[in-house]
Amino acid sequence: MMACGYRMVRYADDFVVLCTSAEAATAALQEIRLWVEANGLTLHPDKTHAGDCRIKGQGFDFLGYRFEAGQRWVRKKSWQKLLDNVRTKTRRTRGVSLTKVIEDLTPTLRGWFNYFKHAHRSTFRTVDGFVRRRLRALLRKQKKRPGHGNTREDHQRWPNAFFAAHGLFTLHEAYVSASRSR
Repeated sequence: MMACGYRMVRYADDFVVLCTSAEAATAALQEIRLWVEANGLTLHPDKTHAGDCRIKGQGFDFLGYRFEAGQRWVRKKSWQKLLDNVRTKTRRTRGVSLTKVIEDLTPTLRGWFNYFKHAHRSTFRTVDGFVRRRLRALLRKQKKRPGHGNTREDHQRWPNAFFAAHGLFTLHEAYVSASRSR
């Protein structure tokens, strides 16, 4: 592709070809199809398309990110995987202390942040809120109270500072800190 004058980003068998116009993208896609067929391979029909990632709805997924409308987002599948992982570690019936739950969550949150730290900034507050709500629900269960931990009373009983004092890794703070050091 570079010999044909195209810029390409590649990781293992995934790649993105960067073009300056729609016509160049169509021509690049045709070149790729010819090369793939000549080598006895096939392109994934759902992943292969030409579009302008600066326009909403024409973006693409690559290595866990969604590039669309000039922004980098976390891909839905990657997002769902994180939420499922947090749900597993914060089950209300798990029967362990808050300290143990936070110890189990920290490597997951830290690793996820280190990979997705270039995603849109609103992502991190959303994840932090979800994690703290799950922890509040766990604490409610330990106090033998029903509910999901998302009432104003729960926020006052267990404020964000309470979880920070217990060592909870906060993605938004990590993002702010990383942004300052750039």
